[in-house]
Amino acid sequence: MRRLRIAGLALLLLAALAGAAGWQGLRLYRASGPLAEPAQLVIPRGGTETIAAALRSAGVIDNPRLFALATWATRGEGPLRAAEFAFPAGASLADVLAILRDARPVQRRLTLPEGLTARQIAALVARAEGLVGEVPALAEGAVLPETYAYRWGDDRAALLRRAEAAMLQALAESWASRAPGLPLASPREALILASIVERETGVAEERPRVAAVFLNRLRLNMPLQSDPTVAYAAADGGPLDRPLSRTDLDREHPFNTYRIRGLPPAPIAAPGLAALRAVTRPVTTEDLYFGADGTGGHAFARSLEEHNRNVARWREVERRRGDGTVAR
Repeated sequence: MRRLRIAGLALLLLAALAGAAGWQGLRLYRASGPLAEPAQLVIPRGGTETIAAALRSAGVIDNPRLFALATWATRGEGPLRAAEFAFPAGASLADVLAILRDARPVQRRLTLPEGLTARQIAALVARAEGLVGEVPALAEGAVLPETYAYRWGDDRAALLRRAEAAMLQALAESWASRAPGLPLASPREALILASIVERETGVAEERPRVAAVFLNRLRLNMPLQSDPTVAYAAADGGPLDRPLSRTDLDREHPFNTYRIRGLPPAPIAAPGLAALRAVTRPVTTEDLYFGADGTGGHAFARSLEEHNRNVARWREVERRRGDGTVAR
């Protein structure tokens, strides 16, 4: 009987010790971790040891062995994933494992601004952190300027395919809802003119009127005389880092709209949705000219005489400012 009592006491003691150990393990599992501030971390591919090393290096956990034990003990809840995740300050082991198994990876964003050339867009995508792969050849005006979400490890070519698909859809919708009687033969011509409008003005409310001026000129077979097309030719498709010269304006080039009539052979930049809509749904006006008004916008005119008066007023404003700017 005495031996039975001793055996029973031993079992009770072991049970108590196991319970205490379990309670201690549960407390450590749920206790706040060492991360002082919220952080984003790219979790590498590999086993538990590789992931634990990355978490410890970033200060998310402080005990890789305990992390490995907790991962094993909760293995029925799913595998750990390789991606970029956001971890809150003080994340517990329970929080960390839940994030690695169930949380949505971090959504990064890349903004492609309106009016960039294909060369500039390619450079922007090439520099985007977290994207992988080469930047494919990009046609001028092929992508829609927009903010695109992506995840760490996404392919650059795939992101640009999304941007190209967005441009095709935006152009198709704009063309389908176009005003009647436009002197444009195809969506491609609308895209080319929209790229010029995009580069001519950064004032949103002016775009439909600037577009109307160019459309009126096309109807009359007048040269568009758009400085951005000349700059595009002078820079060989890149941004021009100097003022235009008389030589630039006199140069024989298919993009020099002072020398050619009609549209240039291709877009000069990536137009945004507003520029596409401005070209396909312009305002009704008889304006044939516009020039800078000294405030960041433009003064519009129906005749050359009125335009020359606008230019003279602007030059007087600039002369009084004394900044040496010369009107177009």
